[in-house]
Amino acid sequence: MPIEILMPALSPTMTEGNLAKWNVKEGDKIKSGQVIAEIETDKATMEVEAVDEGVIGKIMIPAGTEAVKVNQLIALLLEEGEDKKVLDGYQPRHPVGGAAAAQDPKQKAQDPAPVQSASQDDVKVGVSQALPMAATGTGGRVFASPLAKRIAANEGVQLQLVQGSGPHGRVVKEDVLKFVQSGGAAKGRVVRSAVEFTKQPNNNMRKVIARRLTESKQTVPHFYLSVDCELDALMDVRKQINFDAESRAGKDKKPEYKLSVNDFIIKASALALKKVPAANASWSDEAILLYNNVDISVAVAIDGGLITPIVKNADQKTVITISNEMKDLAARARQNKLAPEEFQGGGFSISNLGMYGIKHFAAIVNPPQGCILAVGAGEERVVVKHGKMEVKNLMTVTLSVDHRVVDGAVGAEFLQAFKHYVESPALMLI
Repeated sequence: MPIEILMPALSPTMTEGNLAKWNVKEGDKIKSGQVIAEIETDKATMEVEAVDEGVIGKIMIPAGTEAVKVNQLIALLLEEGEDKKVLDGYQPRHPVGGAAAAQDPKQKAQDPAPVQSASQDDVKVGVSQALPMAATGTGGRVFASPLAKRIAANEGVQLQLVQGSGPHGRVVKEDVLKFVQSGGAAKGRVVRSAVEFTKQPNNNMRKVIARRLTESKQTVPHFYLSVDCELDALMDVRKQINFDAESRAGKDKKPEYKLSVNDFIIKASALALKKVPAANASWSDEAILLYNNVDISVAVAIDGGLITPIVKNADQKTVITISNEMKDLAARARQNKLAPEEFQGGGFSISNLGMYGIKHFAAIVNPPQGCILAVGAGEERVVVKHGKMEVKNLMTVTLSVDHRVVDGAVGAEFLQAFKHYVESPALMLI
């Protein structure tokens, strides 16, 4: 009997995923542990390994299928000695995944492409439907001769507006010239003043980000606390440590480490959470969860969205260890190579936009966590100390807080502790 290969749950919260790629084809012999497919989850693209040995008898879900539910059938595996004939009339024990799975992929490819109106064009949207339309194919592509396209481009005419007289509605040279002579070009140029845009399909990650952040703003009672931190001492310590690493490495070798301001921010946050454990908490309907470990999620921008790899037990690690670990996590995050346990969980988040020159912003709490720290850019400002004006390097940070978990006084105590460590960086090196 064929072995049913099901859509795997690649994380505890995964309910569906996109079948991004098949690494095998029908008729291929596979071994246990072999990578057979790539699945796009809400946070990363992950490899799927075969559990059993055999021959791929039938791929039920083509590559590129979206929203395949967990535990739905994606392929059939023939055991050793089984012939493909056993698949004839086979009734799967699990439902076939994906809306497109009800139809055989090969048959689907043979079906004629539907004619779409220009309003469905994947490239340009906003064309008036009252005007005659050119024949379009899959994705809204206009069928036109090369010469017709060149004339249309020179005249500023959108081919979707031109009625084609060629075979199957193909737009030819005469159609474009006739359209221009009849004054249609003016109508075509009017359309250009309308709103035009390019459709960028939402991947699983973007959908999950949208859902979670909308849920957060609608259900989490946010409040915000801001404080300015002096960076002068921290910058001096950072410079000394990096200079020492460069000196020991020499001119021809890469230093073992290069600390960033963000590395110190992670460490300062961890020590502040250790000092104010009530801020290291999450909300649940039954109870407030106070974490024993200080695991900090750090927002990293990647293609199509963002991900928050976790620096675990950050309070117990040196700034140098945090720096090297964060560089590795960020690099693998951008390559979609993080394991689920490396970005799921965490008790506190940091979002740093200072490298983009952003002075101040407020981040959205990442449920079920109770707090997220938004870090702005360091800049020179004039401050008054003891009645005298001085120039100091200041950084504004804003703590976004879930009021169900953390009260104002607790949030203020955390920022006070954070500011103390940032302004006294030697304490982070003990």
